[in-house]
Amino acid sequence: MDQPTKNTPKDAFLHLFNIFTFYLSVVAFITLLIQYVNKLFPDPLNYYFDGITNSVTWSSSVLLIAVPAFIITTWLLEKDIRLVPEKKDFRLRKWLLYFTLFLAAVTIIIDLMTFVYNFLQGELTIRFFLKVLVVLLVAGAVFAYYMWDLKKINEKTNMLKILATILSVVVLGSVIAGFFIVGSPQEQRRQKFDDTRIQNLADIQGQIVNYWQQKNILPEKLSLLQNDITGFMIPADPKTNEPYSYTIKSDLTFELCANFDTEFTSEDAINKSKYGVINSFPYLSQNWTHSTGKVCFERTIDPQMFTTEANLNPKVLR
Repeated sequence: MDQPTKNTPKDAFLHLFNIFTFYLSVVAFITLLIQYVNKLFPDPLNYYFDGITNSVTWSSSVLLIAVPAFIITTWLLEKDIRLVPEKKDFRLRKWLLYFTLFLAAVTIIIDLMTFVYNFLQGELTIRFFLKVLVVLLVAGAVFAYYMWDLKKINEKTNMLKILATILSVVVLGSVIAGFFIVGSPQEQRRQKFDDTRIQNLADIQGQIVNYWQQKNILPEKLSLLQNDITGFMIPADPKTNEPYSYTIKSDLTFELCANFDTEFTSEDAINKSKYGVINSFPYLSQNWTHSTGKVCFERTIDPQMFTTEANLNPKVLR
């Protein structure tokens, strides 16, 4: 009957680690599903586009590590309880279970209150409804599981194996779904390379226009743009380290070329503009739409839009 002789520091470690990985899994799972809703039902008033991919990647990473850890520690705890049934009444275990039930119940109540409030305000959209549903289902599942855990009889059953299998399938399916919604890791990497290429071309273009404003002539080659004072260095392709192609077409027209791994269409530019991405990254505009492979962008400087030093001061020597 002596409690300390039945429970060891190992038991405390397993219970705390188990509940910690469980909380991580629940938060990551809810975050993952909500980001899927954000992606499938975008809101032009919220500027969250770039954060979706990062949130999905991070949530998937947490799930792939935390869920197996939770399942393993749950199995170890259940194994100990079967060997020593009195461990089921471990005070720390009871506190953690009831605290989790409390959090789940509060989450359900707040979730329902939020749903009713938005319904009465007339702001109930499919996007909002799905988010509320995600939180409600996950919190309800957590509450049901721990109520069952408290009331279950200590006897051999396959229920835990069934629940572990269902949990593994759901989590794995949710992570795989992200490949179709936000793209595979390889696709995201290729997209980042292309985003960097466009940013580099935009920087070079800005320096060319600035050079023309100062000297009233286009640079004969890109190396002339390098400036030790301003610190500008000519960027190269981030993947191959090859220089970008630059060609002068006329006194006011030049061309910049690069090789791309993905396609960036006008529709992509419009969508990113809706989500506010263009405000933060102007180079992701329709001026830089491209297909895969080598693509060239022809630019013509408008003298009326870009004033040169010679126009401002006719005595400037060129």
